[in-house]
Amino acid sequence: MRSRLFWRRSAAAAGTYASAALGFGATVVALHVFSTVTFGRYALVLAATALVQTLLDLTVEEALVKFGFRYSTRGDWGRLRRLFESAIAFKLGGGLLATALLLALAPAANTLLHKHGLTTPLMIGAFIPLAQCTENVGGVAIVLRGRYDVRAFFLFVSMALRFTAIAVAAPHGLSATLAAMVVAQVIATAAISVAGWIAFRRFPQHASVALGEERRDILSFVGQSSIATAIISLTAPLSLLILGRVASTRQVTFFRAAMSPQQAFAVVSAPARLILLTEQTRDWERGTREAVFAGIKRYMLGMTAAAALILPPLLVFTPAITRLLFSAKNAGAVDATRIVIVAGALRMVYGWTKSFPVSIGRPALRIWTHGVEMLVLIPLVAIFGNRWGATGAAAAVLVSSSVFCLYWTFLFVRIRREPASATASLEAALP
Repeated sequence: MRSRLFWRRSAAAAGTYASAALGFGATVVALHVFSTVTFGRYALVLAATALVQTLLDLTVEEALVKFGFRYSTRGDWGRLRRLFESAIAFKLGGGLLATALLLALAPAANTLLHKHGLTTPLMIGAFIPLAQCTENVGGVAIVLRGRYDVRAFFLFVSMALRFTAIAVAAPHGLSATLAAMVVAQVIATAAISVAGWIAFRRFPQHASVALGEERRDILSFVGQSSIATAIISLTAPLSLLILGRVASTRQVTFFRAAMSPQQAFAVVSAPARLILLTEQTRDWERGTREAVFAGIKRYMLGMTAAAALILPPLLVFTPAITRLLFSAKNAGAVDATRIVIVAGALRMVYGWTKSFPVSIGRPALRIWTHGVEMLVLIPLVAIFGNRWGATGAAAAVLVSSSVFCLYWTFLFVRIRREPASATASLEAALP
């Protein structure tokens, strides 16, 4: 049993890291093949599709994980089926809305963004949200079977298809590349949907049953998760835009380059977070709260040790790493990168906060914690960025990350001390 668990966790880590490497590789390929102007259009189209998808495609996956484990734990197979049927309907509706809005905006894209050559690529890229909308539903079905290793494998498959699409189509232009990406996404979504259907069919099959009195709780969960996702997704673009308002374009470039280590630290902890989401949600629904708290303690100790090991060489060799990855022309990002590395390591240690609110059924905790982070970050970026440019903005990231972690420490201590019956009322007591 232990060897099987070790294999699954190792496979999940390998799949996640491989998919991240392919994602970075796809960006490198696009940078090398596209001209500077074409890559800028490529980035704008993908940013627009991601923004609209975030705003219109409801985050039902977290509710699906939480209540899916609840129904499977108590053998409520009829409600489990209805839950998945509702999730697919929500995701299809969100994908259709996102695609329709992007198609409507495409003719005005050049005017809105003061650029040219965006209309046709955006009309093609508009189909990415629709092609992707049900991908995570299939992934959740696999996770509910405890096979996060298989879920990680399909992350790898999806990114491998995208990488192939970009590598093959980029020499033929931007529109061809986006069309190839849409086709690759359709194949990836179909593959994981089939695998998810097979995983779901392994549960006892019953006719769907109305969600009844839990329907309101599920809708509330979905609403809170969607708001939290929107807050998290908008934080980075807003900080960049504000820095652009108070500092030069060069400083914006330095800051964007400096933020790369934070994404790298998030990738380091991604496999562990996927495992935590699966195992801790199941443990919480079974009533074994202490197993959840013990898992968080092990996670923090492990990530603290990893941070202590990798931080010193990273900070010492930041100038060389910056010149190697960002090129010598962006050497002005060195100080900002050093600061972001520290902030990224801190967030890596607190990476469990991404899955914990879902596991305990309190997604609003993410709204409060990330909301506080945004309230600290945005004004500080304006103030520090105006005075010290990218370095000041990076300092704002470090301060806001520290506040985020301190607030989560306070909340975790409260949750840890509350009796099981009182945990449900914690959210109401938040300021």
